[in-house]
Amino acid sequence: MRCLIVDDEPLARQLLESYVGRIAELSLVASCGSAMDAFDVLQTHSLDLLFLDINLPNTNGIELLKSLQQRPRVIFTTAYREYAFEAYDLDVIDYLLKPISFDRFLRAIGKIRQLKKYQPIEQNQNMPSAYDEAFLYLKENREQVKVFLKDILYIESLRDYVRVKTASREVVTYQKISYLEQRLPQNKFIRVHRSFIVSIDHVVSFTNSQVKVSDYTVPIGRNYRTFALAGFMSQPHRA
Repeated sequence: MRCLIVDDEPLARQLLESYVGRIAELSLVASCGSAMDAFDVLQTHSLDLLFLDINLPNTNGIELLKSLQQRPRVIFTTAYREYAFEAYDLDVIDYLLKPISFDRFLRAIGKIRQLKKYQPIEQNQNMPSAYDEAFLYLKENREQVKVFLKDILYIESLRDYVRVKTASREVVTYQKISYLEQRLPQNKFIRVHRSFIVSIDHVVSFTNSQVKVSDYTVPIGRNYRTFALAGFMSQPHRA
């Protein structure tokens, strides 16, 4: 998702830039300090998501948003509560109050993930989707290994490490499985066990106690069973 940050406070922009950089599915197009600069970017770039402060010099964020004929999805970032009602009347995704923690930022991104609208309806079918191009860098030994999300079959927790399994290789990296769970799109990956996350696209079959992912069998934990089975059943059938 192509993003634009608009905030007149340099430290606030830097914080949001760091948050965006930690999420693989987000790509920062520009970071602006005024509504006028943001308007120029909006006229010349195709954007999916706008992080918009309200109290901006000259023209505030709400006025900027109302001036747009075609709007990207919007998350307001502000220190003021009093604009919340007007903001939600503009169908914004979320309203984040400063100081913004990373956990609260992730919750806002989670709302967008739930919409399951990563690409335009009329997108050329020959063009790769945003998901097809999304990837993670995972540190293994001294190397940063590039792994495309579409290639991941499953992720297995190994205490303080995780094993990320693809069809062609596996990467073992020092990381918590819960951290990777937060970074993966929820409509593509599902936690089926305290030690396993699986790619829904690669699920071949499942029972109440296990799921087959490509040629591998992964257990389904009792505490995750209801959510996991519902997630598998809710996926659209492919022709």
